[in-house]
Amino acid sequence: MPNNVPVTTRFAPSPNGRLHLGHAFSAIIAHDLARQNGGRFVLRIEDIDGPRSRPELADEFRRDLEWLGLEWHEVPAQSTRIERYAAAAATLKASGLLYPCTCTRTQIADAGAGQGPDGMIYPGTCKPGSCKTRAPDPARAAAWRLDAARAAEVTGPLVWNDDLAGPQTVNLAGLGDVVLVRKNLPASYHLAVTLDDAEDGVTVVTRGADLFAASHVHRMLQALLGLPAPRWHHHPLLNDANGEKLAKRRGSPALAQRREAGEDGLMLAAQLRLQHLRLGT
Repeated sequence: MPNNVPVTTRFAPSPNGRLHLGHAFSAIIAHDLARQNGGRFVLRIEDIDGPRSRPELADEFRRDLEWLGLEWHEVPAQSTRIERYAAAAATLKASGLLYPCTCTRTQIADAGAGQGPDGMIYPGTCKPGSCKTRAPDPARAAAWRLDAARAAEVTGPLVWNDDLAGPQTVNLAGLGDVVLVRKNLPASYHLAVTLDDAEDGVTVVTRGADLFAASHVHRMLQALLGLPAPRWHHHPLLNDANGEKLAKRRGSPALAQRREAGEDGLMLAAQLRLQHLRLGT
C-alpha cells in the first residue's frame, strides 16, 4: 500500500461477550497509532456469530471505549455485509478454489489431524483428489474450505509486512485448508475480516499476536480477490496472574464492571499506554 495513504486502523469486537482489559489494550494501541499519524480509528461490530451475538453488547462496547477516552468513526456492522461475503465466496468457488466439507470436529481429530496455531490442521478428508478423500455427507450441512495448495499456485509467492516482525512470506503449511464459509454462518472470520478491512479502508491491521498466523490466510485472500494489502501490527498480549492471555471464556473481568464500579477509565487507559511503552511495541 502506498506510503502516502492516510492511516486507518480498526477495533472490531464481537458482541458475544463483554470487553476486558486485553480488548482495551488492543483498542488503545490501534486508536493511538491512527491519531499519531493524523489518521482515522474505526469501530466495527463483528456480529455474525449466530445466536451467540448479543446486540445489546454493542452499546456497552461504545460506553467502554468512551470511558477510556477514545474517539472513533463507526462503520457498518458485519450483519449488513452478508451479500458481499456471499459474492466473494461465489467468486472463489467459480475459480475452483473452495470445496465442501461435512466433517465434524470429532471426525477431523479421529483422522489424525495435527495441531496448528489456528486449531486442528484439516487432513483433507473431503478434499477432491486427496488420498483420504471420501464424498461429503449429503445429509449434513457443508462448510467450504480453501484449497490452499491450489490457491498458492494461483497467487505465486506472496509477502506481507508486520511493523514489529518485519516481512513475512505467506505459508499456509501450518494452517491447512481453512474454512471460509461456515456450515451455519455466511462467512468465517478469515473471509469476513479480509473483506471488511478492504471495505473500510484499513491501512494498518492492529491486533494481538495470537492472530499472527491468520494473516497468512488474509494476505492470500487479498491476492485472490484483488484487494489492497495493508500493513499489520501484531502486538503482544496482556496475560493474567497465571500467565495466560486474557479471554472471555476464562472470565477475565469486564471493562463494564470496572466502569460501573466507578474506576477512572482515563487513568486505566494511561496505565495501559505505559504498559505498551514497556513492551516496546
